[in-house]
Amino acid sequence: MIGIVLWLRQGEERLGREFNTTGRCYPQRHYMVDMERQLERLEQMVERGEYFCVNRGRQYGKTTVLSLLKRRLEGRYLVFSVSFEGIGEAPFASAETLAYTLLELFGDNIDYGEAKLASEAVRELIGETLSSCREEKLSVLKLSKIVSRLCTVSGKAVVLLIDEVDKAANYSAFMELLGMFRDKYLKRPERPTFRSVILASVYDIKNLKRKLRPQESHQYNSPWNIAADFDVSMEFDRADIAGMLEGYRTDYCVGMDIQTMAKMLYDYTSGYPFLVSRLCKLLDEKVAGTEGFPDRNAAWTKEGFQEALRLLLAEANTLFDDLRKKLADYPGLRRMLYELLYEGKSFPYNTDDEILDVARMFGYIREYEGKVMVSNRIFETRLYNLFVSEERIHSAIYTEGSRDKGQFVRNGRLDMKRILERFCVHFTELYGGSEERFLEKSGRKFFLFYLKPIINGTGNYYVEASTRDEGRTDVVIDYLGEQYVVELKIWRGNAYHERGERQLLQYLEGYQLEKGYMLSFNFNKKKEVGVKEIQLGERVLVEAVV
Repeated sequence: MIGIVLWLRQGEERLGREFNTTGRCYPQRHYMVDMERQLERLEQMVERGEYFCVNRGRQYGKTTVLSLLKRRLEGRYLVFSVSFEGIGEAPFASAETLAYTLLELFGDNIDYGEAKLASEAVRELIGETLSSCREEKLSVLKLSKIVSRLCTVSGKAVVLLIDEVDKAANYSAFMELLGMFRDKYLKRPERPTFRSVILASVYDIKNLKRKLRPQESHQYNSPWNIAADFDVSMEFDRADIAGMLEGYRTDYCVGMDIQTMAKMLYDYTSGYPFLVSRLCKLLDEKVAGTEGFPDRNAAWTKEGFQEALRLLLAEANTLFDDLRKKLADYPGLRRMLYELLYEGKSFPYNTDDEILDVARMFGYIREYEGKVMVSNRIFETRLYNLFVSEERIHSAIYTEGSRDKGQFVRNGRLDMKRILERFCVHFTELYGGSEERFLEKSGRKFFLFYLKPIINGTGNYYVEASTRDEGRTDVVIDYLGEQYVVELKIWRGNAYHERGERQLLQYLEGYQLEKGYMLSFNFNKKKEVGVKEIQLGERVLVEAVV
């Protein structure tokens, strides 16, 4: 009886909408951002009769967007919406079996009332074709003729939506199907065809052939070169996030500062839909109600956000699993990200570069002032964690950090000055005699390796994009709601050093911090190794030299 009562109470708590991170979002069930501007752009592309691919990284909301677009279009168009998810491998055995399967999926749309404007003539055409082809394969040529007849008898312009194209892109059969769509598009003044064909996929059209076996890919240089560019932003901005939080605050009477929460969510995710929703879901369902955050009011704070962030970075989810898999599948991608993060290497944002194009397509990088940056802080931190975990066993400086970690936390705050002091000692002992080129390339990696076991499980760090270059990097450390900024720089002389001090002061002002830290890798033999504090105006800089 007690269990039943508790269940009912929990049910009452969850009568409202919830944050969703699995599958399609429904406005009546889930908290969602307003997609009006994206849908307007997509609708305009359909009205212009364009064929295109909604291509974005994993869990970017592509399925949700297609669902909303279908609802928006189906009052004026006959819309067929199909997905290649869950149909198995058999349909892709040949172009003929795939053509038949596609027509079967059209039939399912009609049977389940999803093709709302399907006329009786359309129903009969699809039914008769499927019946007559049961014992024979449906050729792509015959499917082409069926499409023309369907578009003739429908009485409405026809739109085709195909989701989960990545599954189909593994097979040459799908390339033949795309070729048929392309041919009909080019001949549409003479032969009736779809008003618009829209694919949803991680892989954009020009990269579909990357999915094929090498011996097949040369056959399909331009499987769909009639496709329009898809330049519709699907990232959430701060206003989008704030609008979503407003609905939640109203439902649960939460006294959160919406603008502050929206800013933190955006700053860490750069608007990546899954990451925004996942953090919100963790705040609502995992943080609220814990010992440190007894209710929703306590959870939706800066401190609660940091706890949700810690939980997210520690969990295994499909997005992070896919990231790890992609690094294994594309060694060049892994090497580029490693050099970007640990070696401070700068890459011009040039998507003619095959690896950079792949990284962009998967959603791992973005452009910042003409250079490549990791797309968001969360991806960056996961990558740091992954690279550290792979190398920590063989890293002497990581071992020293593990041994020292118990001496750096005082009253819940990091003693960053002490961390720098101990790092200087270990770095000099371990690497002081190494070649300058080696140290210049790996110095910042060694500091991050040393820092990782100290903050592991409680804090995290990321590199501020606006300050990253080959000579200077600002590392921001989050630890129990406190932030610490450490500038890592290669010594380039006094003038460069003084300019770095001024830059760090400006950065501290933006973060409203009174103290900042600077770690210089100096290869001058007469350098003075160690840590000192200097007062610059109203702020204190702790400067370390190794």
